[in-house]
Amino acid sequence: QVQLVESGGGLVQPGGSLKLSCSVSGFALDGYAIGWFRQVPGKEREGVACISKREGTNWYADSVKGRFTVSVDNAGSTVYLRMDNVKPEDTAVYYCARNPAYWYCSGFPRQYNSWGQGTQVTVSS
Repeated sequence: QVQLVESGGGLVQPGGSLKLSCSVSGFALDGYAIGWFRQVPGKEREGVACISKREGTNWYADSVKGRFTVSVDNAGSTVYLRMDNVKPEDTAVYYCARNPAYWYCSGFPRQYNSWGQGTQVTVSS
């Protein structure tokens, strides 16, 4: 059974850091690109970052470039999103998802076919 489970969300002050985890099971990470997305009420889901373990490539949205880092653990079962210097506009529910086109890292939600349940990130003082 394919599963993606996000964790690590919470309340963080502006300028602080947070590390989200996406634990996967039921499939091998080598065969997929894993994307991170976020969504706030009333807005469309937005691509944040993506990593392709097999291709050794990643992608970041301009709004997070230089502040967020996506990585994969050595065991190949968890994808992380390290968020540094967070801003109030980073507040959202964060999701991870898998894209069977492992060679193509993108921020387009329609290219991803399995999703986690999301974890809330709130940036506030």
